[in-house]
Amino acid sequence: MSSTSRGRLSLKVGAILFAASLALTACGATVNDSPASPDTSAGTDASPTENAGGGDLSITFIPKQLNNPYTDVVLGGGKKGAEEAGFTTSNVVGPLDASASSQVSFINAETQAGTSVIVIAANDPDAVCAALKEARAGGAKIVAFDSDANPDCRDVFVSQVVAKDVATIQLEMISEQIGGKGDIAILSATANATNQNEWIKFMEEELASNPDYKDIKLVSKVYGDDDDTKSFQEAQGLMQANPNLKGIISPTTVGIAATARYLSTSEYKGKVALTGLGLPNEMRSFVKDGTVKEFALWDPAQLGYVSAYAGKALADGTITGKSGDKFTAGDMGEREVGENGIIIVGPPVRFNADNIDKYDF
Repeated sequence: MSSTSRGRLSLKVGAILFAASLALTACGATVNDSPASPDTSAGTDASPTENAGGGDLSITFIPKQLNNPYTDVVLGGGKKGAEEAGFTTSNVVGPLDASASSQVSFINAETQAGTSVIVIAANDPDAVCAALKEARAGGAKIVAFDSDANPDCRDVFVSQVVAKDVATIQLEMISEQIGGKGDIAILSATANATNQNEWIKFMEEELASNPDYKDIKLVSKVYGDDDDTKSFQEAQGLMQANPNLKGIISPTTVGIAATARYLSTSEYKGKVALTGLGLPNEMRSFVKDGTVKEFALWDPAQLGYVSAYAGKALADGTITGKSGDKFTAGDMGEREVGENGIIIVGPPVRFNADNIDKYDF
């Protein structure tokens, strides 16, 4: 990820993020009460456009859950991309919890509303599949982002980075911080989250096969369900159950922030290493007080931004989701569809005391 392009995009979406967070707060309360109604969507209108068939284009983002700081940044970039790409309307709907089937009713509502493009971060790759297939049968283009759906149920998947790279960078950081040996644990999001599970699979494979990690032992995996309170409690439980724990990897922004908050006021501060994937603005104080030495992430706004342009390219017929298809994603430039319909946004960046103040998201 280029820090220049990251900075440019983050500055541009700043105003949108504030408006989006207000809309999401209202949306969360409303859509939870009436999940099947398409009229409960929160969103803003973009400049009118028409697709190749002459109809207006609408796009709806369905994140894992609303009112999640990471999600807010992703959606801010998505709304900016939707406006630039020329969608007639851009909406956000979704559940307040990240359970496996909580997104189904929202997908059904968008199908009934005739939404042109649905962009979804799947809580469970299979639980949403039937509803997505019905949406596609009704003419909607499906873009999975952040966390993939079953490939049979979507057109493309916009991934933050190459999955193995995410796993590798987290293992490298924890190994460096614990001196290459000791017991570690993973505090993940939901047990069914596609992206989390893929990263964890690669971590386990690396731990088993890479001689650099022969003295590191993964002793526990727990799930905070991307809920701050539960993640905090799981972090406490990890330390109680594993008194010899040397480090924790939390590949989720909610989990790493909650774990850092627990460690920062506990006897384990400075003794138990914590790394994973986090937002610089949430983790800055923990880096500066010594609770966390280093963590990583990509620019979440870019993920939403590219997803919107991918949806527009699908709706226009510029791409179909086949390997080798190419489209232009605004300020992010040309993107190419890879194998299995996967579009990569950019590499992760390590954040530490030396560079964290250079980032604002």
